[in-house]
Amino acid sequence: MKKYYMILFFAISCVTFLSCGDFLQEYSRDLVYASSCTDLDEIMIGDGYMQRMPEGSYGSTSITYSRTSHYFPHLHVMDDDVEEFVSGYFSETSLISPASWCRNLYTWQEEPFMTLSNSPIDNYDYARLYKHIGYLNVIISYVKEFQDDPEELRRRVLGEALFLRGAYYYLLVNLYAKPFSKETADSDLGVSLNLTEYIEDKHFSRDPVSHVYKQIVKDLKGAAENLAGIKQPTIYRADEQDARLLLSRVYLYMGEWQLAIEECDKIIEQKVTLYDFNELARGQVINTSKSPEIFFTQGSSSVQILMTDDWMKPAIGRYRVSDELYNLYFKYADQGVVDLRANFFFKRSEKESGKYLCIKGTKAYNGATSVFDAFVMRAAEVYLNKAEAQAMLDQTEAKNTIKILMDKRFAYNQSPNISNLSGQELVNFIREERRRELCFEGHRWFDLRRYAVSPKYSHAKEIVHKVFDAASSYGGAGVYKGTYVLKPYPNDNAWVLPIPDRELVFNEGVTVDNEKREVRTMIGNNN
Repeated sequence: MKKYYMILFFAISCVTFLSCGDFLQEYSRDLVYASSCTDLDEIMIGDGYMQRMPEGSYGSTSITYSRTSHYFPHLHVMDDDVEEFVSGYFSETSLISPASWCRNLYTWQEEPFMTLSNSPIDNYDYARLYKHIGYLNVIISYVKEFQDDPEELRRRVLGEALFLRGAYYYLLVNLYAKPFSKETADSDLGVSLNLTEYIEDKHFSRDPVSHVYKQIVKDLKGAAENLAGIKQPTIYRADEQDARLLLSRVYLYMGEWQLAIEECDKIIEQKVTLYDFNELARGQVINTSKSPEIFFTQGSSSVQILMTDDWMKPAIGRYRVSDELYNLYFKYADQGVVDLRANFFFKRSEKESGKYLCIKGTKAYNGATSVFDAFVMRAAEVYLNKAEAQAMLDQTEAKNTIKILMDKRFAYNQSPNISNLSGQELVNFIREERRRELCFEGHRWFDLRRYAVSPKYSHAKEIVHKVFDAASSYGGAGVYKGTYVLKPYPNDNAWVLPIPDRELVFNEGVTVDNEKREVRTMIGNNN
């Protein structure tokens, strides 16, 4: 007869790092009884994976910040792939417009989590990710208690939980800490590591970046081992390929290029399918649940709300594809090169002539089940990660690797000639391919940070964002207001998000905030 284990989930205490007494008083109702790995699996679906927002709900049709709304929508507005709309009415006091929520993040303000009407925004992402981690810690700990359950079930539950915990620490350390640099990772403050399933009556300090990355690698390696040979029925459940792909990405961030190559090779051995854009109908939405390229996805979709010029919703969208990014698809046009991705990733704005919006995963265009831009992993990244790692090691095979992707994305016999590229020129080309391919999937902000501290071929970039006053009418043109500049890393502290105030208060000074951001001055509208 199976034993019944009473599990007191301390996940919420992990969110706020409350004292043990406070936690027990406020959250003693969170008692969960697990009698098998099947019970743990159900808990993981409900509380380990990111919550999916119900389609058609208020939170899914506008940008909001709450415990149940979009995951980190600001990740899509801080980098150089996005610009603000010139056209279209919006009210600075209306919370329907994403500009109300995201303008201060878009312009890297000293206090980024403030609305345009100067109301504080609760940044729940930090808390939500730790809440997920809290549940996962318990699942990871208790799997071993159910030895009578089938081995494959135990391995799958453990593997998924390890993958998710590694993924959440990857997100936390890249949002709230400095990028990984071998020279400083042992001293740079990362995020708080909590790996226990029980309540600890203590305040939590921040672990070094190196320690966090070491734990991420350990979790993802454990996930890959436990998920080996297990086939998942849906892209919403993690498998071995997902663990190895994220591990290869983490190795790139760490400068462990040979290890990244090895993980990519293990994925390729299991077969990787790419769309051939030459064979697709123009305008077909790429990121759908039916796509053979999608490895895994979870969370929420923000880009389709940030970028829309639907005349029936004039106050919703406030962002568009940057000119710099869009022009990158035509960089080699004078050489007869035809990059097909521009036809599939973007659509022309109806409001602003010659400007474009991202439609890589917009549901409204074909009714397909969601692929979430908060967290999506695609087959194309396998070749991008491998090629970049090979180029960093000066391996000539890098060109053959990246050509596998290029042959599927450029018109037949009309792709860039890279035969003479080597060294930094080849690395730069692969990085540009990464930007063209993975735009608006949560990569660019993290990539810019890691390029700045790369031990080889480092590149630190300044970002310029323009802002516009509201138009006087729905169809009117906005007025250029001014420009904000983010200086290259590490010369600007705004490359790292501040730790939420509530975490600092609850931890009574034990958790240290990131370096204070500068008061950012807008450059005038004389250009």
